[in-house]
Amino acid sequence: MKKIILTGGGTAGHVTPNIALLPKLKESGFEIKYIGSKGGMEQKLVEDAGLDYYGISSGKLRRYFSFKNFTDPFRVIKGYFEAKKIIRKFKPDIVFSKGGFVTVPVVFAANRYKVPVIIHESDMTPGLANKLAIKKATKVCHNFPETAKYLGAKAVHTGSPIRAELFTGDKIAALDKCGFTANKPVIMVTGGSLGAENVNRLVREALPELLPDFQIAHLCGKGKLDESLVGTSGYAQFEYISDEMKDFFAMADLIISRAGANSICEISALKKPNILIPLSARVSRGDQILNARSYAKQGFSEVLDEDVATKDDLIAMVHKVFDNKSHYIESMEKSAGTGGVDKIIGLINEITDK
Repeated sequence: MKKIILTGGGTAGHVTPNIALLPKLKESGFEIKYIGSKGGMEQKLVEDAGLDYYGISSGKLRRYFSFKNFTDPFRVIKGYFEAKKIIRKFKPDIVFSKGGFVTVPVVFAANRYKVPVIIHESDMTPGLANKLAIKKATKVCHNFPETAKYLGAKAVHTGSPIRAELFTGDKIAALDKCGFTANKPVIMVTGGSLGAENVNRLVREALPELLPDFQIAHLCGKGKLDESLVGTSGYAQFEYISDEMKDFFAMADLIISRAGANSICEISALKKPNILIPLSARVSRGDQILNARSYAKQGFSEVLDEDVATKDDLIAMVHKVFDNKSHYIESMEKSAGTGGVDKIIGLINEITDK
């Protein structure tokens, strides 16, 4: 039996693509282990998926000053030796890394034992952790065509691995949960598990003009419900949903979203017309802005700048996208970055069968 170690952590976006690979990896006969951070949020997701989880020490790699910058390198070194011990005992045929700071010691440990490593880079430009790890990789999968220039000969354009369950949603179940009718289009708004203040504000300001034509399912984030809007006809708000996400995707005729790489890959794989409102460069490294621009260039999405967008901008954009939805769907259907699971599994098998 072939053996593989999956690694990735820090956010759900570094974990769920790994989980998406599990059915096909099992079909291909792999024994699977997972390395994440000790006490990391990824542990529950991984264990719920039925995998053995190994937690190692890890330190965040920061571009800004913090006193933890003086202690975290020692945690990374400790994590390296812990990862070496796991790899030496398990003897994997390959390591697949989805990114996040915990993966750096794992990739370096795999390289020490000459275990092939495949890395998946979700964003347009590699983050700091992947920049370090790419040097030790055999191949680097990526979502965006533009990313290839940063990766050289190791680049393989696969798109993102998407959970198969997302394609099995029940539209009627979501309509019932929201109290919506089946004869009026639905906009789904999502800012991620923590929500997005500016997106929430824009959507709520635009409600009086949008509700005559649309029903709106708003995933607004923990603690961000607006009690004054409870009971508003055609508007349903939720702090967060998990198991029902596939049903909400099936229900949505148009999606308003942040531009995190994993989220927008799911949106494009499901061929959902969308408006992206990326996280501002004032509070991020700007990766969501680059992601959104790429999707707009490919004809998948329209983009609003949260720093300047008004409710009127949002209303106009909603009508533009909905009235021309077939254009966006056709562009997504032509994308080369689809079928991420099959392409990545094919690459894993190709390397391990040598």
